[in-house]
Amino acid sequence: MTRIVSKEEQIINLLNALGNKISPKFERCTGISSSRFEILHELDQVDEINQSMLQKIINIDSAAITRHLKQLEADGMVSRRKNPVDNRVTFVRLTDDGRKHIEGYKVEKKNFIHQILHDFSEEEIQALASYLERMQNNF
Repeated sequence: MTRIVSKEEQIINLLNALGNKISPKFERCTGISSSRFEILHELDQVDEINQSMLQKIINIDSAAITRHLKQLEADGMVSRRKNPVDNRVTFVRLTDDGRKHIEGYKVEKKNFIHQILHDFSEEEIQALASYLERMQNNF
């Protein structure tokens, strides 16, 4: 028996499927997860940042940011230090090695985006961005 799906349901199904494909493909293409890329990208914009502020910017939970930062620290890409005045506060910064890596990751991200949007015109990209932004604002 064939189930008839409305265009609206089809859109949601396609967006869901696309979301499920993007993250693993991004990681395979760039060599880093999209969450860790976002963390490194944000750290590249500042000299140093409070870990809880970084968590809010990235919009992930505190356990996840801690887990990602511990791994990035083990990989030598970030360093963390406690605030000497308030031991509950942790500051995070990119290491020199992290700054080198983020530049390569940015190039790979650009290639990934180019691959996904291949054969889209500028007008189509603008329209798609506008539609997706409107959908996001509806939340």
